[in-house]
Amino acid sequence: MLKGRLGLEGARVPHSDRHGGMWLGRGNLFVEAGTLRFLTAGHNDLPAGNYAIPFQMVSCLYLEPGTTVSHDALRLLHRHGSTLVFLGTDGVRFYSSLPGGPNSSRLARHQAEAWASKEKRLHVVRRMYAWRLGEVFPAADLDALRGMEGVRMKETYRRLAQEYDIPWHGRRYDRSKPEAADIPNQAINHAASAVEGAALTAVASTGTIPQLGFIHEDSGQAFALDISDLFRDTILLPVAFGAAKKVLRNKELSIERVTRQRAGDVLRKDRVIPEMIDRIKELFDGDDSRRNA
Repeated sequence: MLKGRLGLEGARVPHSDRHGGMWLGRGNLFVEAGTLRFLTAGHNDLPAGNYAIPFQMVSCLYLEPGTTVSHDALRLLHRHGSTLVFLGTDGVRFYSSLPGGPNSSRLARHQAEAWASKEKRLHVVRRMYAWRLGEVFPAADLDALRGMEGVRMKETYRRLAQEYDIPWHGRRYDRSKPEAADIPNQAINHAASAVEGAALTAVASTGTIPQLGFIHEDSGQAFALDISDLFRDTILLPVAFGAAKKVLRNKELSIERVTRQRAGDVLRKDRVIPEMIDRIKELFDGDDSRRNA
């Protein structure tokens, strides 16, 4: 006999034996004769058609705009522990998710244990800064690391502005008047929203806790902000400065739209969300390939 009521619990395929995620858009997710199906008008590399979705072998379904979901589909996914995430185009926004994800709370527990311990928390902070700075500073505290990062970022802004041949007068942003900033600063704000959306998706996929950040503290998505910052140099700023260059040369274009589209292209092409998921697992020494997570 299978374990669990009606054998459903025992029938779940461990996430360590599943594929990662499947991206779906412009279609209807529904159940027919006990099978999860997706009827689509065509989206990205998926031609128009009616597809059977192997939900028991997928850890997460990422739903992009133009998608509807039936009640039966939600029930089936929940029963089998599959996560459902609602996103903007190419993952540039995170809207909501259906709880699912890992079969255990291991990553979340490791995160909470590290966050609650002053010594372990500083170790995680140093590890994240080592990824960003390219060097380990075993004796530095958080304030010192922030100072080093601040100096480095000023140089990064200057270098990228020169590389993309755009004017740069420093990082300036008034939250009450976001559109008052110059084009490069507006582009950075929009690119940051896109990368933060990707980070929230990675956090939801791993079952970690968005509120428990290590460098960021006050935000309700502090841990996602920590993760997005790991990609500031390699993804966020090149997207922003590239978008700013395009808009400065054609001021009839919308900086928000150009930045969002550019960010979506890069997130999809460079597989940024899967890389974020791997970084989260590595951060807490959680290798799901070795156990039934």
